Order: sequence, then C-alpha cells, then structure tokens
Amino acid sequence: MNTRPDILCIGSVLWDIIGRSASAMRQGSDVPGRITRLPGGVALNIAMALARFGLRPALLSAVGRDAEGDELVAACAALNLETGYLYRSDDLPTDRYMAVEGANGLIAAIADAHSLEAAGDKILRPLADGRLGAPDAPFAGTVALDGNLTQALLDRIAIDPGLARADLRVAPASPGKAERLLPFLTHPRAVLYVNLEEAGLLAQDRFDSAAQAAEALVARGAARVLVTDGGNAAAEAVAGAPTLDRTPPEVLVTRVTGAGDTFMAAHIAAELAGADRAQALARALTAAADYVSGDTPL
Repeated sequence: MNTRPDILCIGSVLWDIIGRSASAMRQGSDVPGRITRLPGGVALNIAMALARFGLRPALLSAVGRDAEGDELVAACAALNLETGYLYRSDDLPTDRYMAVEGANGLIAAIADAHSLEAAGDKILRPLADGRLGAPDAPFAGTVALDGNLTQALLDRIAIDPGLARADLRVAPASPGKAERLLPFLTHPRAVLYVNLEEAGLLAQDRFDSAAQAAEALVARGAARVLVTDGGNAAAEAVAGAPTLDRTPPEVLVTRVTGAGDTFMAAHIAAELAGADRAQALARALTAAADYVSGDTPL
C-alpha cells in the first residue's frame, strides 16, 4: 500500500456463480449450459475492468476470513487490484451472487451481500484513519460506489468528510436497489450510472428513451447522469449542457452480468485519460459491447 491507488471502488466484492445457457429460457426451464464461479460484485467488476484499462484500483469492502474469502482476495491480488484496504471479518462469511442467464438475457438473480451490509461503516476506516484520507485531509480522487451498501451507509457516504473532495461515480447495483441512491440524486459531485429501469425508479416515472430519462433526472437536480438501455441508444445529460446520445455497436449477446459495470469503468477510464464527453460515451459503449459479445476476457 505504498503506492496511492488511482481510484477507489467501494461496495460488493464477492463470488459470482453464473449459470449460462445458449437456449432461451423462461420460468421452470431446465436446460444444459455452463456454471462458472468468478470474482464478482459491482465494485469488484468495476475494479477489474478499470485494471484492464491500465488503472490501479483499490477495493473498500468486506470479505470474510473464511476459505472462500482467502481465495477471493488472492484472486483479486492476482488481477493487480489493491486488497490491503479490505475489511476482513472473522465472523462474517464471504458474500455471493447467483444468476441464471439464457439466450434471452438474465432470467433471475440473487445477491447475498449480507456480510457487506453487516460490516457497515467499518469498510470506510481507511478514509478516516489517514491511510486514504481523513476528515481534515479528504480523499480527492475518483470513487466508484455501488448501491449494495445499506441505505444508512450510503446516506453517510454522501456527507462523509473523508470524501468531501471526491469525484463520486455511483451505480445502483440493481433495479431493486436504485432508490437507495436518492441521497446522490442532488449531490453536486455525483455522477449517476443507471439503466432505463433504474432511472424510472429514481424519478418515480416511466421513460421511452435513455435521453428522456437522463434529462428528467437532471431536471430533478442531478448534476450529471448516464443512462443505458441495452442495445438501444444510451444518453448522458449534464446540467447546463446539451444531452448526448449514442447507439451501441450491434453484437451477438453471450453474457449479461457485468455489462453495466464494464460500461461505467470504461467511461471513467476514458475521462481520466482526457477524453471529452462524446469520446468517453463512445468508448464506454464499445467496451460494453465487446464484453457482452464475449470478446473481452473474464
């Protein structure tokens, strides 16, 4: 931990257990396919993608001191991720996520992030004890934050003095957790990354396009919003600037889980490399398309 990380990734770090089939599926389907276990979680997915783009991310999360946790930390370190700031719990198990995907997309998923939720603000200790920041010397870099944290902890992070100068990049983790991001909807330093469904939940409305959703959230006080809509046009809206929209490249979809995280990571990496708004949006959409097509390695 002698070298300061380029970006902090705060949120879920767990094992992804994904079942994928080439067949279209519905409730009750029983089909052949492949089941994999890979390092995952929104914060970790973002960190892995950032590392592929040449950045050095640090993880702030909770991982158990069980065998699964030791294996997960070793896997993260092998991917050139900084794991020294993780909260390692003696009595909380390592979290897991399980999903089933078919040719028609995500069928169902369960996120077991109970240990992360139970750890609470212990994961933020490096931002208060001087390792990454302190109330009188806040962390001033970029932070990728995911909505797997509890509502209380997200409320605290929005006003945490250790992050008073941070560039906050925020994703909800899933539509079911979108409303947890309400403290960041009017935050002056927050950039929201949501899909069309999540945008609707945040705005308590329904939208026909990503551009319409992004502009509606900005009208409700958001400083900056990026909205994706699968293979349809994505959009970015910024207070006081023209809205951008762009259609992603057409690709054959071979996987879904992690696509939004890849989009977010690619967008952040592009901007940190000096790309303008249009360039960053285009690079993010291309990276996400490469990911869902299987061209990007896991």
